[in-house]
Amino acid sequence: MIIIQIIFFLILFFMFHTYILYPVSIYFMSLFRRESKKESDSEKKEISVLIAAYNEEKVISRRIENLTNLVERFPEMEVLIGSDNSVDKTDEILRTMSKKYKWLKFYSFKVRNGKAGILNELSKLAKNPILVFTDANTEFHAEAVEKLVSGFQNERVGGVCGRLILKDDLVNKNESVEESKYWKYETIIKILEGKLGILIGANGGIFAIRKELYETIPIEKPVTDDLFLTLSILKKGYEFIYNYDAIAYEDVGLDIPTEYKRKVRFSSTNFQIISFFKEFVRFKPLLISYAFWSHKILRWFFPFFAVLILTLSVIQCNKNDFYYYISVFQLTIYLLAALGFIFNKLKIKISLFSLPYFFVLANIAIVAGFIRFLKNKHSVVWDSTSRE
Repeated sequence: MIIIQIIFFLILFFMFHTYILYPVSIYFMSLFRRESKKESDSEKKEISVLIAAYNEEKVISRRIENLTNLVERFPEMEVLIGSDNSVDKTDEILRTMSKKYKWLKFYSFKVRNGKAGILNELSKLAKNPILVFTDANTEFHAEAVEKLVSGFQNERVGGVCGRLILKDDLVNKNESVEESKYWKYETIIKILEGKLGILIGANGGIFAIRKELYETIPIEKPVTDDLFLTLSILKKGYEFIYNYDAIAYEDVGLDIPTEYKRKVRFSSTNFQIISFFKEFVRFKPLLISYAFWSHKILRWFFPFFAVLILTLSVIQCNKNDFYYYISVFQLTIYLLAALGFIFNKLKIKISLFSLPYFFVLANIAIVAGFIRFLKNKHSVVWDSTSRE
């Protein structure tokens, strides 16, 4: 009985910690962090922008036109785009635009490499000391990259992450896609981690690193590329910071199935990350490991904790009112989520139901991703998100 109680409260603490206590703890830590002084007067103006594209005919022209705004600020800029054996008009569009813009370098790969494989190849071809990573469907604010690379004036900084704003303008108002609301919460955590120089997981749509620190992304065992690159910078002893003023925009998935599929894919590759950063799992160094455990690992195991807590609380609910209330609370969340599922089918969106539904679905996606990881069915290649 005592062992069961210990397990119960320990798991309950982990669940509460990852979403509530961890953000609070790093907030107080950040209050004692002095802003790093710039160690160099010169800004890093030589950048190489890397984009991996697959079937992006709907957005790639707009993406390149958006990057033309950087030419005046970065005269030595180059944009390298690798098409991962696209079967639509992506290659045709890029080939035409590369003739129009001399700074645009287009590479067509005739065998699927996946995003990681494309980025590995483009990083070798890049000539400039700062690599800026972005996606085909991302849009930079006019001063985004200038703000982003200003962080490299501090020689201790190995990577800088920008602020990605998710837009849901194109989402049907009756679709229960709540990703943009969750992302605002996630952004707060990234800001706090960035102040400590221990950002865990850059925004794939806008971040930059020193080319000399680029570590080849594994393709035999697929990983989440932006998370891998972020952790590899921290592993080398450099800081990874966050710049709130380096702004980029992306649209969220247009519907629940699209977002679910994306989350399953990320979940399967997230679990693979652990094997490449075992020192962080062993609490070396302590602060980065604390962040990695709190922000990532505990989140990845949250749905398994939830099932176990519900089981134990139902078993114990007749013996103690506390267990009873925990059971009622969880079952209420699942009831609201179930109603959210029904309302989504009826194309009715009410936040009281859509938020629990989206949260529960996100955790189901983690379980599905974990199963795919165990079965070794996660792939290095990917399908682009629908832009319709």
